[in-house]
Amino acid sequence: FRSALGDYYHFKIFTKHKLEKNFFHDVDIVAIPGGFGDADSYDYLLKHGHAPRIRNFIASGGRYLGICMGAYWADHNYLNILDGVEAQQYLKRPGTDTRRPHAKNMPVNWQGNRMNMYWYDGCALVGDRRRFTTVATYANGDAMAIYQNRIGLIGCHPESEKHWYDAYSWMRKHWHHRQHHELLLDFVNDLMHR
Repeated sequence: FRSALGDYYHFKIFTKHKLEKNFFHDVDIVAIPGGFGDADSYDYLLKHGHAPRIRNFIASGGRYLGICMGAYWADHNYLNILDGVEAQQYLKRPGTDTRRPHAKNMPVNWQGNRMNMYWYDGCALVGDRRRFTTVATYANGDAMAIYQNRIGLIGCHPESEKHWYDAYSWMRKHWHHRQHHELLLDFVNDLMHR
């Protein structure tokens, strides 16, 4: 996040450790980025009552940004902050163009612009499309990035760094030269005005 948004937003990081009573007092957005791991990380990272405090923060007018794992965590199985939307594994969706969870340069349509974006077992956001605004879709038409009220979710990784691509020889040529960081900044700026 910092590489993509650090020149525009101030960050206050929380971890698995207990939070101060007024931690969210001067916070505008709770942002949960993608991560390498599994669903068990939720219980590990959001212990000490973090989840109810995040839900209360959103209910009190705060915003939530979830990318990949953070988008999954908005679902009813975790934070339960969405209305009529589910975060489902894209690789298990009808018409998907992948059945493997590994890093890929996935084709997406971001506000009418076709491009490829870093993906690592990201979610599709499925539900009644009248309940959310779609920003980007996957090749099968499933929503990849959405807004629902003050919640913004993205299944792929616009925050991806060059070293993510360099880690896989076949991905190096697909580095986006920070163009996806600009998309993420626009997405967050729009979320701030909701």
